Amino acid sequence: MDWYLSVSFGELALKGKNRKTFEDRAVKKIIESVKNYKVDDFYKEQGKLYIKADREDFDEMINHIKKVFGIVYISPCIKVSRDVDEIVKGVFELIDSKEIQSKTSFKVEAKRSDKSFPIKSPELNPLIGGEVLKKYAPMLYVDVHEPDMMIYIDVKNHIYIYTDRVKGYGGLPIGSSGRGLLLLSGGIDSPVAGFMLARRGVEISALHFHSYPFTSDRAFDKVKKLAEILSYYTGKITMYSINLLPIQREINEKCRAREMTILSRRFMMRIGEEISKLHDYNALITGESLGQVASQTIESVGVINQVVSMPILRPLIGMDKTEIIEISRDIDTYETSILPFEDCCTVFLPDRPVTKPRLSDILRSEENLDVEGLVRDAIDRMEIFEIDIED
Repeated sequence: MDWYLSVSFGELALKGKNRKTFEDRAVKKIIESVKNYKVDDFYKEQGKLYIKADREDFDEMINHIKKVFGIVYISPCIKVSRDVDEIVKGVFELIDSKEIQSKTSFKVEAKRSDKSFPIKSPELNPLIGGEVLKKYAPMLYVDVHEPDMMIYIDVKNHIYIYTDRVKGYGGLPIGSSGRGLLLLSGGIDSPVAGFMLARRGVEISALHFHSYPFTSDRAFDKVKKLAEILSYYTGKITMYSINLLPIQREINEKCRAREMTILSRRFMMRIGEEISKLHDYNALITGESLGQVASQTIESVGVINQVVSMPILRPLIGMDKTEIIEISRDIDTYETSILPFEDCCTVFLPDRPVTKPRLSDILRSEENLDVEGLVRDAIDRMEIFEIDIED
């Protein structure tokens, strides 16, 4: 009997004619994620990927695989031949591997995908359950409603037996939904926004604005660390770094102080759109959540949207801070995000920022600025970094 890792694809199974393309993309990412481990064999069978490897490496391999988008479950399983006696032996080996110490309830759940197998699922369940009771009762007993342990039996070309299902993030494989440019700050929200769009198959690059020397090298290192953590899920991230300080100074000198946040944000979007044109990104991505700060009121969002023609995706727009923090903890960005280093949004921050800007007022203020020249100069001075967890 051989041990395998069984990897279950989620909504990829619903993709019709594109299913094979999506699954092949996911398989490639999965095998890349475990490249540092000895893989003896891998193959697809009826909506799952099976990986034969050293069982001692399973826990570490699962930790890598579950971060690949498109995966819903990973299970250590035993592969046996299509014979009832072999199924019983496999179930016994699986139970023995659990080292059960106290009374435990169980339920057998067989799924017969291959209808040529002579025993139907409703017949196989009590047959195997009876054999388990003969050997393990009273330590194990049946509870079909709320069992402590499920014993799953998948009947396919081969038969696979497993109990544990480690949950993945689901979603779609990276790159299957276009390319997006994430406005990445050092805060909690934007890394979560990048994660959520990557989970929907968007290939992520990052655009970071700083205000050096008003913002420090340590603040910039913090953002690079966040990009590195994200790259664990997304693969290599190209990060564009822009010094916003010259633009902020122009706004501070020539425009109303209360408009600093909105005007700066509009420049960020302009710069993001120009970089997207140069490097073929399909959308901008932000971590904005409606009503969270002055630039995230519905009026502010409308004025900011007006400045570009490309889509601005805001996956957090309807979420509250508690929900966002919960995700950031789960993806390991939270502890880095709360490090107390300033970002560019704190420079020239007005005491009473405008929360309901009127587009006509903002356009009038921008007449005092060389908008095109400031955008062009900012991009000319841009730095580009390649960030990858492997490095």
